[in-house]
Amino acid sequence: MIESIDRALAILQLFLQEERPLGITDISSQLDLQKSTVSRTIETLEARGFVYKQATGKYWLGLPLYSLGMLYKEKATLQNIVYPYAQALVETCRESVHLTTFAHISMKYPQHVILEKIKAPQTIDLAPPVGAIRASYCSASGKCLLAYSPTYRNTYRGCRLQKFTAYTCTDWDVLERELAQIEKQGYAVEKEEVKLGMACVAAPIFQQGKIQAAISISAPIARFSDDGEKRYIQAIVQTAKEITMALQ
Repeated sequence: MIESIDRALAILQLFLQEERPLGITDISSQLDLQKSTVSRTIETLEARGFVYKQATGKYWLGLPLYSLGMLYKEKATLQNIVYPYAQALVETCRESVHLTTFAHISMKYPQHVILEKIKAPQTIDLAPPVGAIRASYCSASGKCLLAYSPTYRNTYRGCRLQKFTAYTCTDWDVLERELAQIEKQGYAVEKEEVKLGMACVAAPIFQQGKIQAAISISAPIARFSDDGEKRYIQAIVQTAKEITMALQ
């Protein structure tokens, strides 16, 4: 491993995690690096345009990263295949839909990344944006990824789980039982574990027998009545099956 490159990538990942401009002191504290080391790395990233300095003195992500992200999205087969199915799901359920997959970066607890998001026109946008990285153990999509990937689950089993609301499960024994039930039934439901007032239902997407992603419907908890929840579950499970077939 080349340490200088590893430091630069760690800094960029920190911006993804924090989702806000960061100063030298912020980065130094979060990554346990000397300020002088952070300054040199930031100067290099700034010279290449990957970060820029704001009037506040803090740094934010530069346009080349946006260009790379758009290029990835344009060429990404999974998103291209999923999009029409997700769009149809939005039109059917009139709720926002997300496509998520594993965040292949080193984190202190299991996390996933938002690959695609289609917002329902009539809803208030409270869900995370494309590219956001979120905790997997307390979201429906993340729980699907954990339930159907023993390797992913075993990597983090026993780690400390952060509590986001009063409803967030932080007990691994309880979580393991829930994951077993998710694997058995083929879908996951989450209510107010990430954000109060919001709920989500998700189902796994497979390719060649292995889970590749999860697709989810997010909605205010008030619309998760018994009938509403059943309708969302039926729709998300059917859509995930159709996408899985399309990926074969």
